Amino acid sequence: MTPAKRIAFIGNSLPRQCGIATFTSDLSQAMSEPVHHTTTSIIAINDDYQQYLYPDNVIFEIREGEVEDYVTAARILNEGRFDAVSLQHEFGIFGGPDGEFIITLLSQLRIPVVTTCHTILAEPTPSQHRVLQRVAAKSSRLVAMSEKGRGLLEEVYGVDPAKIDVIAHGIPDRAFHDPATAKEKRGYQGRSIILTFGLLSPNKGIEVVIDAMPAILKQSPEALYIVLGATHPNLLRQEGEAYRESLGARADHLGVGSSVVFLNRFVDQATLLDFIALCDVYVTPYLDEAQMTSGTLAYSFGMGSAVVSTPYWHALDLLKEGRGLLVPFGDAAATGKAIASLLGDDEARLAIRRHAYEAGRSMIWPYVAALYLKSIDKARSAYRPRLVSDLVALRIKQPPQRTGLKLGHFHTMCDDTGIFQHAVYSVPDRSHGYCVDDNARALLLASHLSAVGETGISDRMTASFAGFVEHAWNPDRGRFRNFMSYDRRWLEEQGSEDSHGRTLWALGACALSDSDAPRRRWAGALFARAMSATLDFSSPRAWAFTLLGLDDYCRAHPEDKRSRILRMRLAERLMDLERRVSKDGRHWFEEGLSYENARLSQALIMTGLATDTHEYLETGLKTLRWLMTQQTGESGQFRPVGTEGFLEVGQRPKLFDQQPVEATATVSACLSAYAGTADKSWFEAAMRSFNWFTGSNDHGISLVDPETGSCRDGLHPDRANENRGAESVLCYLISCAEIGRASRVERPVLQPADYRQLS
Repeated sequence: MTPAKRIAFIGNSLPRQCGIATFTSDLSQAMSEPVHHTTTSIIAINDDYQQYLYPDNVIFEIREGEVEDYVTAARILNEGRFDAVSLQHEFGIFGGPDGEFIITLLSQLRIPVVTTCHTILAEPTPSQHRVLQRVAAKSSRLVAMSEKGRGLLEEVYGVDPAKIDVIAHGIPDRAFHDPATAKEKRGYQGRSIILTFGLLSPNKGIEVVIDAMPAILKQSPEALYIVLGATHPNLLRQEGEAYRESLGARADHLGVGSSVVFLNRFVDQATLLDFIALCDVYVTPYLDEAQMTSGTLAYSFGMGSAVVSTPYWHALDLLKEGRGLLVPFGDAAATGKAIASLLGDDEARLAIRRHAYEAGRSMIWPYVAALYLKSIDKARSAYRPRLVSDLVALRIKQPPQRTGLKLGHFHTMCDDTGIFQHAVYSVPDRSHGYCVDDNARALLLASHLSAVGETGISDRMTASFAGFVEHAWNPDRGRFRNFMSYDRRWLEEQGSEDSHGRTLWALGACALSDSDAPRRRWAGALFARAMSATLDFSSPRAWAFTLLGLDDYCRAHPEDKRSRILRMRLAERLMDLERRVSKDGRHWFEEGLSYENARLSQALIMTGLATDTHEYLETGLKTLRWLMTQQTGESGQFRPVGTEGFLEVGQRPKLFDQQPVEATATVSACLSAYAGTADKSWFEAAMRSFNWFTGSNDHGISLVDPETGSCRDGLHPDRANENRGAESVLCYLISCAEIGRASRVERPVLQPADYRQLS
């Protein structure tokens, strides 16, 4: 494989003032040095309050809270012929809960991704755990900046150790320096300089050093503590300079105000390096152990500063073996003693400086850039194209050909109006016309494929499904019509509750994932108008379909408070049903079983994951487990609930007729459970359900035609139903798309025994 020539970065970028912006810009520059024969570009993340004058290599700006921008960025990267993407991951820089909008971008990329994990939490919230797991799953490789980080990725997040590279935070290549010379340049000669640098915020522990200054000054009266850096932009917006002023007042109260200097500005790299060069002791008194990386620590350490630090993770890694001094968190006495000891012992201070400088030679940017390029080469070698058409055949018995997702029969079933309901054998049956149910399913399929960059369904065809849904909306009733005759006459003023809910589901998916921005806005607007009707519904499946739509809609429109309220109300209705019905080891929502049963469980699983509500997730998993016991044959094959046995209370489901809609609902629910738990058994259950289409069923008959992508309408007691209507082909293709997306995960990121979120 030829080396990567074009690499795109995703992250903050200078002149935005933060450590990740500096890191992204520095690494991008180092990798674009002529020796590497590589060009780099940056997709910059903007916060919601600022605009920046970016350099020319920033090719697109993502507004943090606008999910559409993440979709657009993915399209730009896919079309830009980039060889790889370097993602800088930090929970706080991307939009959505714990930065989950970045998953929307990653889901649509068709390029290998190497993700640098700037924060790896040992005790994440369930949402943080889920987000980083998904980012890891969608990345070809991950970079941790320390062995501690590697360990956490393996132990807490279950990442395959073979997928992780450890690469230290990069630093500029500077000669070992004499602080006295640097002090003269800045006018600090004759002073012992203590330095802390970084964006000012309460978690930096500056007050601890201020409290230590009286003890330091007793031994070194000429000591000066310089706090270099602007106030953190978020803190500045919320409180102004109140925190900085409180630190100044604290120093004055202790009588050390003249020995503490605040330089309130964001400095460029050259200025920063000058200040690091002139300091005698560099201090990072951070208050939080869970600091995986510190660029300021890396810079000062690598330049050969004598460092005093609290034992946060990055400091523990760098300062071991006599390369610095560690003091307890928040301990002003210990901090003062350590700093004073170094200021009073030139020989000891010089020894620490030389030891640190020698260790830092492996952290200079040219060396770090070469390691990143090696990681990118490994990612490209292992990468397989992330198109659904390349993945749908994974582990499928009697699989369709691997030459692509076959849409021939699907196209046959469509005209300018939409998709026909039924077929006689493989011939469209015009006598039954159209329905919004199937056109909503077709729009849902188009959205699934668009989300991963698949282009098998044309924009014109997608527009016809959207047009059908738009025409189905009856504003006088506040409901969607369902059935339309072939001559385009509506046969009713409003459809069923279930068809309304299914249409909302498709609109939610379209609002998040459609490739056309105006159509995404149309879908969001129509969803907002139509969703309130579900509050008056009594159908549990209508509630479930709406919840599935809300899962996407709420990500696309997080500002819509009504949707969040509706989501919780509908979820609570399902929860109430389960509480009232479940008993004696039977965990379900109704006395009997009906159609698309697994959607009820799936709705709670996805809502629980999206809202971090463990009770919803647990109930969804519990009911799905019970349902699977009812849908498993004697030989272990998937056996969907037959239509002959709908709603029979207390009886095992009847065997026939078995229909594709049940298999697809179960595939989707099991994949949702897999996404939420990383329990491999759920993926295996999804595959067993999918294999029903291809012959692992009670008759051993494949229902699909691998050449055309058609799917028979189900299994009768003695044969397959040879008709191949819209619902069947759409169910099969939707399952192909969903299996394809889930199959990108190289392996489960956790083993079942490690799943602790429901304990």
